[in-house]
Amino acid sequence: MTTLISPAPSRSLERPAPLRVQTLISEDLLTTLFQPIVQLDCGLIYGHEALVRGPAGSALEYPDALFAAGRREGLTVELEVRCAAQALKDWSRHKLGGRLLINMSAAALTHALHDEQGRGGLFSDEAFGVAPGSIMIELTEHERVTDIESLRRAITALRRQGVGIALDDFGDGRSSLRLWSEIQPDIVKIDKYFSHDLPAHAEKLQTFRALLQLAETFGAQLIAEGIESAEELRVLRDLGVTFGQGWLIGRPSREGATEALPGARTVLASSDIAVLPELRRASSNGVTAERLMMEAVTVREDASHEQLFRLFNEHEQLHAIAVLNAKDEPVALVDRSQFINRWAKPFFNDLYGRHACTLFANPSPLIVDADTGIEALTTVLTSADQRYLREGFIITREGRYLGLGTGEQLVRSVTEARIEAARHANPLTFLPGNIPISQHIGRLLTSGRGFVAAYADLNHFKPFNDEYGYWRGDEMIRLVARVASSHCDSQRDFLGHVGGDDFVMLFQSDDWELRCEQIVTRFNDLARNLFDAAALQAGGIMAEDRHGDMRFHPCTTLSIGAVQIAPGTLQRPEQVASAAATAKRHAKHEQLSVYVMAA
Repeated sequence: MTTLISPAPSRSLERPAPLRVQTLISEDLLTTLFQPIVQLDCGLIYGHEALVRGPAGSALEYPDALFAAGRREGLTVELEVRCAAQALKDWSRHKLGGRLLINMSAAALTHALHDEQGRGGLFSDEAFGVAPGSIMIELTEHERVTDIESLRRAITALRRQGVGIALDDFGDGRSSLRLWSEIQPDIVKIDKYFSHDLPAHAEKLQTFRALLQLAETFGAQLIAEGIESAEELRVLRDLGVTFGQGWLIGRPSREGATEALPGARTVLASSDIAVLPELRRASSNGVTAERLMMEAVTVREDASHEQLFRLFNEHEQLHAIAVLNAKDEPVALVDRSQFINRWAKPFFNDLYGRHACTLFANPSPLIVDADTGIEALTTVLTSADQRYLREGFIITREGRYLGLGTGEQLVRSVTEARIEAARHANPLTFLPGNIPISQHIGRLLTSGRGFVAAYADLNHFKPFNDEYGYWRGDEMIRLVARVASSHCDSQRDFLGHVGGDDFVMLFQSDDWELRCEQIVTRFNDLARNLFDAAALQAGGIMAEDRHGDMRFHPCTTLSIGAVQIAPGTLQRPEQVASAAATAKRHAKHEQLSVYVMAA
């Protein structure tokens, strides 16, 4: 009988024991990388954020895995304090300048303030030889701050030592506006989501503008995180964000940085200004149904037609009267004109005078909450049931009657809102309107750099529009927008639609004249596709001129008048607009494709 004895497993095949956070702490295996933060107005390094790393190549090298392991071992606070201490040690070793930003939770921050020897805590002068005034604590895990009083006392103690306070990753879903208000941080770091692809997202830009207003209110400064492109950096700089951080500015390293990377330095030193994205939708500017409300008398469900008639006689301005139940909830609406017509019929009073007014009332009136936006009510204007425009609607709050609104008020408010919106974004092309155009000109003038203002207008457009109708006319205007957009540099050149067939282009591109010529050539070629074959063969159409006389009009073409604005020559946006309009008139009058003049 043969006995088989398995050999002992080779020691080289044994799996190493999993690396533990306790080991990293006790054996001093943590290291720190430093990522620079730059001042966006001048390009100087403001400071560095400390980023912890575990042993290179290990499962715990990066922070997410490291802190997840720390939570499993119940060492979260100890790990955070150790990371902060390591950051201070490495900062002192490399003798870096500016501010050192260290991430800590509220619990770890409180723990770090007092060591067992009572030497004044982790951030005292004698701890690592780092001046407290150069330290900034980034408060993390905002949603876990349950004891705000303890945190406030800790922050007060830190500030007495000269340590600054920052809020980390504001806007990531965990951050708290209340916490911002209560602890009054010196700096708020805005989550990288809002910086990412910022030039293409107007809503993110509006968020930054709102945060800048909050920062001014609370006396804080902003750091934009996650900046990865020149376009993002340029927009943030021009918005007035104080500091920036991201891979375009500088990667994390052991030694930190003395200056931003070349790509960031080029942007920050450039006099080019960003073309800010505009919201491309109509806005009601916050107008709600309550703004349309008029106070009006009401009746109860058991009110008679005779009582209703007396009320209409006493209140001649009322277009309708709401019928309410005992809980002040609207149950019906009586239209004045319909009621008076019924009342005027023979024997109506004798037959129905003492009947309840609900007999002929509208039992399903339009009822809207007081906080409903005007845009949400526009469906009333286009609905098949136009009764609501005549009799109006009832306005409530939490189901209880507040007042009445009229169709006339609704039409007026919607019209005003859309006229105002069109000043910001043209509803046909969705390009920026008069207000953004003026704002961008103002920014160009303030920047002190030269630029070119070009005014584009269609030749013989009215006869085309009269001959083929508004639909094809709108297609031609949209064609101008598409062609101009395709030949403008979206990051340097601003394209706006004044209205009708008038467009404004504000060029920072050096090859602006070539771009203008390409726009005219391309448009003139594509516009021919909008004419019928007979018109193309004839070279134009017979149509009335502005004086009502029939005459021949050539096919529609585009003319551009451009004015070169040298620094300091003009001071106000309206002067630039006037000069560009003058150049456009020269181009049309002299039948030139592109006409250039100096301011």
